[in-house]
Amino acid sequence: MLLSLLADASYQWGYFGAAFGAGVAAFAAGFGISRIAASANESVARQPEAAGDIRGAMILAAALIEGVGLFALVICIILAGTSAG
Repeated sequence: MLLSLLADASYQWGYFGAAFGAGVAAFAAGFGISRIAASANESVARQPEAAGDIRGAMILAAALIEGVGLFALVICIILAGTSAG
């Protein structure tokens, strides 16, 4: 009885850990992209003639952060699937 209860608890904790990790990854990616956008807007306000270069660097950095965030979410989904068995 106790063993089956512990097995059920670890099953639920696996889903909780995967959901928590997905939430942290999404929050961190959103926070990073917002910091990049804020810095880019401030830079364009200070030096408008460099707007094209700043925009390109901002898009590249945001794409890299988005890729890392997506990779983290996929890992969390895989971990949630493996905790079911």
